[in-house]
Amino acid sequence: MINFQNEAPKLLVIGDLMIDQYLWGSCERISPEAPVQIINVTKESEVLGGAGNVVNNLKKLGAQVDVLSVIGDCKVSTELKHLLNEIGVDTRYLIKQKNRIVSKKSRIIASQQQVVRYDRESNDDINIQSQKTLISVFKKIVKNYKVILLSDYGKGVLTDKVTSTLIELANLNGIKVLVDPKGADYSKYKGAFLLTPNKNEASEATKTNIKDNESLLTAITKLKLDFKLNISLITMSEQGIAIYDNKLRIKPTITKEVFDVTGAGDTVLSSLGFALACNSNIDDAVEFANLAAGVVVSKIGSATATFNEIIEHESSLNKSTSDKHIKNLSEISELSEELRERGRKIVFTNGCFDILHIGHVKYLEIAKSLGDILILGLNSDRSVCALKGEGRPFNLQIDRAYILAALESVDYVVIFDEDTPYELIKLIKPNILVKGRDYQGKKVVGEDIADQLILVEFVEGKSSTKTIEKIKKGK
Repeated sequence: MINFQNEAPKLLVIGDLMIDQYLWGSCERISPEAPVQIINVTKESEVLGGAGNVVNNLKKLGAQVDVLSVIGDCKVSTELKHLLNEIGVDTRYLIKQKNRIVSKKSRIIASQQQVVRYDRESNDDINIQSQKTLISVFKKIVKNYKVILLSDYGKGVLTDKVTSTLIELANLNGIKVLVDPKGADYSKYKGAFLLTPNKNEASEATKTNIKDNESLLTAITKLKLDFKLNISLITMSEQGIAIYDNKLRIKPTITKEVFDVTGAGDTVLSSLGFALACNSNIDDAVEFANLAAGVVVSKIGSATATFNEIIEHESSLNKSTSDKHIKNLSEISELSEELRERGRKIVFTNGCFDILHIGHVKYLEIAKSLGDILILGLNSDRSVCALKGEGRPFNLQIDRAYILAALESVDYVVIFDEDTPYELIKLIKPNILVKGRDYQGKKVVGEDIADQLILVEFVEGKSSTKTIEKIKKGK
């Protein structure tokens, strides 16, 4: 995966804003009034939905995001603006239309499964004055963005006139437009850089039954030619994403568990847009989008994917390059906070690990088994020299870090320069602190910070000191 971390491109999202409401609870009985489940609601949450979920996904990736849309003067519109403000998105480009209803979708979740959904919404097109205002605003700001995303949920913002005009204006300014389409008629999207229909949507739009690679090629080619796209894409759920520019290729999606596909299309659109805004080629952008989608389908509800989650997901599928798992102090602080928020159990240990041997490997395997994420604090070259004396370390800190990060048991390595890892442990706030059994009865640095201290037996007869002695003796 191309590393887009620390990139902050500016994107504009236009489309149907809505709110996704979730009522969480448990089901333990059937109603005596009718043969229906009784859900005991214990928690309620509201998140941005529709185009708002695209905005939220982009913010999680670190993009600069503006949103252009039409809302109403209803209670939901006020709630919507509040949710956007909470994630740091300006609402100055939200056009108010009197008496317009903004959609709110409510889902009841019991035992991690969606039981029922009910919607309050209107599908009416925005009025002529709102259309003119939206286009006028767009003309003034279009040059400010690297990529423009149209998120069409068929709720009336992206009318035929509005959509075709926006694409035409963006093309005149050399700006890519990516569209998540709606309906069977894609004529209003003509001239977009790419569309992101799923297999069923593409089948309907092209009147082609996609059942094999031959019919897939027919449909994806027809999409590109009929609607004058730069690149043609079709998302195919667990099969991945098909790409066609001048040849067909399929990038597979790999995920361990699928709990909820809600919002997966939003994630694909936003991650594609983000990657392309970072000047990625289409193949790398699709690879990135596939990984992001793999993260969100493993969650319940309209979800987002952060860089750390994407990297972790990639690593769990196929151990990525070691340098992606070597973090500085600022990165490990941010990462640890995110992991705690996600309820991950963090294990921490530290050491010099100058000459790696089987004792180290087994020790780290045991440490990893105690939680979800193992973070290893590695003594810097200066720190090792202070502890071990002149001539140490034998291996430079970056070499030691890279080798350790390549181990399956180690999730992240961070180098610290102090004589003790106390300040580092303060940053990480691990659930479990692991040290060797030789610390039995001794005070362990950081035990006052971690929730639990666990001492692990070393492999008998294995140590760096003994290895060094053998080398010196030529044995």
